Amino acid sequence: MFNFKNKNKGLVQWIFLIIIAIIILSYLGFDLRSIIEADGTQNNLSYVWGGVVMVWDNYLASPVLYFWQNIFLDLIWSTFTDTISGIQEGNSVSIPELVPQN
Repeated sequence: MFNFKNKNKGLVQWIFLIIIAIIILSYLGFDLRSIIEADGTQNNLSYVWGGVVMVWDNYLASPVLYFWQNIFLDLIWSTFTDTISGIQEGNSVSIPELVPQN
C-alpha cells in the first residue's frame, strides 16, 4: 500500500494518515476535545512535558547549543553564505579555498 523506499513524501503521508485517523475516530464516536481536555490526560501530558524539559535542561541543551553556535553557525553556515555571496558576485569557487586554515 505504501512505498517506504520513497522518502520524499513522508511528511505528506503522515499528515494524510493523521487526518484519516481523526476521521475514523470521529466516525466511531470519539470526542477528541473531551479526551484531550480530561484532567487525567492533562496531568499525563504535563508529567511528560516536565520530563522532556528536565532532559533538555540537564542533558541536551549544552551539547546541542554548542554544536549550533560553534560548529553549525561558525563553520558551516558562514562558509555556505560566503560561498553563495561569492557565486552571486561572479567569483569562481574551489574546494581547497573553503577549508579553514590553521
